[in-house]
Amino acid sequence: MIAGGVFLLSSCAALAQSGGEQKLPEPAQAEQKEEGQPESDQQAAEQAEQQAADKAIREYKEAAAKLSSSAGAPECVWTGRRIASLLWRDDIDTARRYIDLYDRFNCSSEHLKLVFRCVIEQGPIDPKAADRLASRVHDCWITPEEATTASSQAPGATTKTGTIPN
Repeated sequence: MIAGGVFLLSSCAALAQSGGEQKLPEPAQAEQKEEGQPESDQQAAEQAEQQAADKAIREYKEAAAKLSSSAGAPECVWTGRRIASLLWRDDIDTARRYIDLYDRFNCSSEHLKLVFRCVIEQGPIDPKAADRLASRVHDCWITPEEATTASSQAPGATTKTGTIPN
């Protein structure tokens, strides 16, 4: 009971010091903070987003032109590349869920095997370099045999045995 009284008194004292009013952020002020970026920054962000979308569209068209209908279909490319990336990062449970989706789209399981083999045979990638993994997976998706052959025939390439360190 004494603790409740002390709490109540301290709350009243704090309210008295602030003039009895608490200021809440107004919605207009919150919107101004979100829109506080100069137009050039917003335009640059929109332009970067558009470039990423254009790149994705080009990659899907490239896959459709170079691969069979099941492996080149956009839904197969999208899910398949994610599966290969997840497997590379040892996220087996999530990859398994994507494989169910991949199978539901009637995508080529043989192509997925070739792609993952291609990614593995090219050796380790810095875990912090997500863009390099995405690029490797895409290259392997389009031409799994050529990407593997090219990496093994690179100057100075050596054959390593054993496990790949994490």
